[in-house]
Amino acid sequence: MKPRKDLITIGSLSDEEINTILDSATAMKDIFTKSVKKVPALKGKSVLTLFYEPSTRTRSSFEVAAHRLSADVTTFTVGTSSVVKGESVHDTIDTLMSMKMDYIIVRHKNSGIPDVIARHCKAAVINAGDGAHAHPSQAFLDAFTIREKYGTVAGKRVVIIGDILHSRVARSTSTILQRLGAQVAYMGPGPLVPLQAHTGIPRFTNWDEVFDWKPDVIYLLRVQNERIDTPFFPAGDYHQAFGVTEERLKIIDDLDLGIMHPGPVNRGVELCDAAMEYRNCLVCNQVENGIAARMSILYHLTPQTQNND
Repeated sequence: MKPRKDLITIGSLSDEEINTILDSATAMKDIFTKSVKKVPALKGKSVLTLFYEPSTRTRSSFEVAAHRLSADVTTFTVGTSSVVKGESVHDTIDTLMSMKMDYIIVRHKNSGIPDVIARHCKAAVINAGDGAHAHPSQAFLDAFTIREKYGTVAGKRVVIIGDILHSRVARSTSTILQRLGAQVAYMGPGPLVPLQAHTGIPRFTNWDEVFDWKPDVIYLLRVQNERIDTPFFPAGDYHQAFGVTEERLKIIDDLDLGIMHPGPVNRGVELCDAAMEYRNCLVCNQVENGIAARMSILYHLTPQTQNND
């Protein structure tokens, strides 16, 4: 596999790169689930987490992954930085690169910012979510979780449910699953699910259609709390129309389907409480596999800085 500096989108990767990162994630998980918790793969390298939006799971997952590869980790807190005083992204990156960072993990509310950063610095840049555009590391951990559970992604059917239109998770996860040979379908409130003509992905309008399709995995997207009071997302109505209720959970159990969610879960909205205890609920697996997938991503990227020390 040729050296790659950045990970901005799944679409930018070759099939070989996708499979190599997934295969390596298996080895990475073996490392930290057994006696050895840390390896020196990135010893002496510096990793910066640069998050312009709030994040707990993704940022902490990347930080744990970097520590387990023996990298030095610095957290750049935008809310207490010069950014709030009007400093531009370019000026921020110039400042950070003067610190000789090797990896920058960036999340931003505006699509395209990680790519801009990648083109203006020598560090390896990882997109940890940009607007509604992409979230490639989430896609890798999702694919890894399905492969771990079922032995393969090829031939599996996955229904992604929720606000597809504004979801970077839906975009990136759909892309990687299709690249790996899975079938993907969408379901959610009508105005928030793109037409099949625009995506090539089947669109369902209710749970009967979902179950008739015979999926292997039900993937619920997080309903953003800031949208719950809008006409599209009254919490109780949403749960009854699109959530996994206790009644639907019985059907899911009978069909032996997996349940996934990128987190954090809004209980009583996307999932009933019982769904979190369901035998095929893979949400905790996704969290654990996020560390392995992100270790693999970091390991396979090559900063230009390493040749310019």
